[in-house]
Amino acid sequence: MQKIKILHRTYYNFSSPVELGTHYLRLRPREGHELRIESSTLSVTPDAVIAWQSDIENNSIATATFSGAVSQLAIESETVVQQYNENPFDFLIESFAVQFPFAYQQDDWFTLAPYTATANLSAGSPVASWAAGVWNSTESIQTISLLLRIADRIRTGLQYGIREEPGVQDPIETLSRGTGSCRDFAALFIAVARHLGLAARFVSGYLVAAPNYIDYGATHAWAEVYLPGAGWKGFDPTLGLLTGSDHIPVAVSRLPDSVPPIAGSFTGFASATMDIGVWVTPF
Repeated sequence: MQKIKILHRTYYNFSSPVELGTHYLRLRPREGHELRIESSTLSVTPDAVIAWQSDIENNSIATATFSGAVSQLAIESETVVQQYNENPFDFLIESFAVQFPFAYQQDDWFTLAPYTATANLSAGSPVASWAAGVWNSTESIQTISLLLRIADRIRTGLQYGIREEPGVQDPIETLSRGTGSCRDFAALFIAVARHLGLAARFVSGYLVAAPNYIDYGATHAWAEVYLPGAGWKGFDPTLGLLTGSDHIPVAVSRLPDSVPPIAGSFTGFASATMDIGVWVTPF
């Protein structure tokens, strides 16, 4: 077991007083048998009424409502987690799904269908063409090996870059540009996996990473694929590997752009700047 401390600070500064709308904070990690929360605090300035809820994916969301005009909004989350996912390969896949391709069982399919939906992925689409260069139907391969190959081809074939703009690039745009952020790489991985008939979803969270010239961003993003017998398993195409003890998931979604860490609005005639600081450290 590894203990990890996560400190996430976000500051919004406004050029003149504004009225804040409701803000939705996805900052609390997802608990399960691989990860437990030891302690967690959330501080919001100015004072806000905080209400906790779970969405349809069982993500924890804190809704913050405000009153009065403000010139700054400060949000600080500090969490200590116990991470038990020290061996990411410690799982078993049902025998029928070990080799690719395979078909999900009918009962599972009804639940997984939304996670297999594709868009703009005709046989001649850039994503389909890229996928054909990774695997073709004449090749015998283990499912886990194929997924790791996809993650590694994204890592080695495209250029990683920090992208400050909000939102997620369309996978076709990522391939056209040849570059993207971690969330763009995750969206491309999901598109390829779905094109191959696999159920995949987007994950936002944190990554334990020492400071270096490549900064993986304020938060991190990767993908999960549903593997019968093993459940949802994480794949990080930015690093080209299975997710393990250094990955702390916060929110999951079938839509890559629907789980930002912080979402909200303000009204007023003002410009705004944002400063983010994230520290994820074992201790």
